[in-house]
Amino acid sequence: MKNFLLTCLFFLGLGWALATFSGLANQGTYESLILNFRDDLSSAEVSQQLEEMSQQFNLTPRLNSEFSQRDHIYIVEGDRDVLQDLRRQFRPYLQFAEPNYIYGVPEKPIQSSFDGTAIPGLSKSYPNDPLYSKQWNLKAINVEGAWPDSTGKDVIVAVIDTGILQVADLEGTEFVEGYDFVNDRVSADDDNGHGTHVAGTIAQTTDNEFGVAGIAHQAKLMPLKVLSKQGGGTVSDIAEAIRFAADHDADVINLSLGGSGESHLMRDAIDYAHNKGVVVIAAAGNANQNSAGYPARYPRVLGVAASNAAGDKAPYSNFGAGVDISAPGGDTRNGETGGILQHTLNPQDGSAVFAAFQGTSMASPHVAAVAALVKATGVESPDEVMQILKESARPVEEDSFNHFGAGHLDAASAVQLAVKGQLNFRDFFRWLRDNGYLNPRFWIDGGTIALIPKIAMVIGSYLLAWLLRNYFPFRWNWNLATGLVMGSSGVFILRSFYVFDLPQWPLRLAGSSLPELGTAVQGNPALNPIFASVLIPGVLLVLLLGHAQRKWWAIGATLGVASCLAVSAVVDPELVWLGSGWLARGFLATNAIACWLLARLAAKPGGIVA
Repeated sequence: MKNFLLTCLFFLGLGWALATFSGLANQGTYESLILNFRDDLSSAEVSQQLEEMSQQFNLTPRLNSEFSQRDHIYIVEGDRDVLQDLRRQFRPYLQFAEPNYIYGVPEKPIQSSFDGTAIPGLSKSYPNDPLYSKQWNLKAINVEGAWPDSTGKDVIVAVIDTGILQVADLEGTEFVEGYDFVNDRVSADDDNGHGTHVAGTIAQTTDNEFGVAGIAHQAKLMPLKVLSKQGGGTVSDIAEAIRFAADHDADVINLSLGGSGESHLMRDAIDYAHNKGVVVIAAAGNANQNSAGYPARYPRVLGVAASNAAGDKAPYSNFGAGVDISAPGGDTRNGETGGILQHTLNPQDGSAVFAAFQGTSMASPHVAAVAALVKATGVESPDEVMQILKESARPVEEDSFNHFGAGHLDAASAVQLAVKGQLNFRDFFRWLRDNGYLNPRFWIDGGTIALIPKIAMVIGSYLLAWLLRNYFPFRWNWNLATGLVMGSSGVFILRSFYVFDLPQWPLRLAGSSLPELGTAVQGNPALNPIFASVLIPGVLLVLLLGHAQRKWWAIGATLGVASCLAVSAVVDPELVWLGSGWLARGFLATNAIACWLLARLAAKPGGIVA
């Protein structure tokens, strides 16, 4: 008898636990029903079933929006009993019928006393937004370490929320076409403040000397309004907004909303978006329950829990099943400094204000924005983006209740992991710097090819020729071009070739310009004033000026020598007998001018007929 009573008590307790366990409960609230007719039915067949439904149950079916007809989605008013009757009566024609659950955003903001203008004494470091110092949340995710590699440029982030109002600190942010599913219109303005606050965390205009900063501040925002001014909205509107975003090239979707009640319609919409390459991020919920709410719990959604400024679990944040990662959500119990500060609007009077919010709604856009940073590096697959976000998160020890999922979001680590193996300009610049190629001493050292001075000489000679052309029109020809190269730099690349056991001086001689011939012969790094002067160009012009074609080689060589001497006068004026001081600089500069004048005189009489 005793064992029987104990057994009864065990099953009674188990039943009570299962019935009251919020993670398994399906207790969402709703006032209407979703009817999804089979796709293979014609419009006439669907209309016939709707007519019968109206007559039998005194219902008035309606399309959820202008986008619903193609998917055969209809909405009717009703409760659980009506739902069971419709399922029983019209099952052959329906893919499914389900409650149209109502989701919402319960967070209450704390209005800030800041006005967003500059604070006296604030440093001008990047970013220069005056209230950036108040954004502990951005520092908590190491956002500054991510910005050098990615700012989310051109990635489209759909904000499915209460809409977005383009307040002053969003005026520099780029928007793309959205939609208002609450009022069925194109303009998706915010009348609550929640969506604008969320959008600011993602892409607030940054480094504009006003207000606060955004994480992916070069991303584009797509405003999709599915929640009313009171903060509530239906599953049908949210699901349609997800499909709208996927069909209009969104890369990331942020869902800072949620509730109880699993929806077939929403799961299909999320799968549809995922299959089109969209990353879907959602808030875990603010009930402090041992499971995330919907839509965060769906497998293809990254569920986000919230942490406070100390990195601890926020007291309201859901945890356990469905939590994949954590991000700053704030804690305003001790005032605005613990909240997430952004520029938004006051729903009471519609004015723009800086306000501190708390909630997993504030944590989710942090993750969505970092997903945009990762996407901007070229990672396309949503599975790969989600994996990078989780792998790069800072793990939390002793997290037996799964308060944080993979750990704390880390923007810098995520971007570094995303660009691993890629070679961008910044990497190339770093490679040049680390190997000493940006050090001028490397290039002007006598033991190297001296690439930069050589290129400068060639460019300089062509610039001189361009100047001449303005006074004496002539056509470019092979003789002039080769003369420019031989006079300015020579085939300097030959000087780097080494042939085993053979003398180097022939290659050094062939790779030298005319002013460097003395250097090549003597093996002395200093220029010889006899070669580095107007003397050789003058001799060449005297010898070749009577020949119609070869004179242009001499003119080109003279211009090249002028360029070489001018560059040497500035960069490395070292001359045999004259040293490397102002005397040497003056000698080289004077001869450079003399060469240029000589070339001008030589080109003037017959230049037009070249």
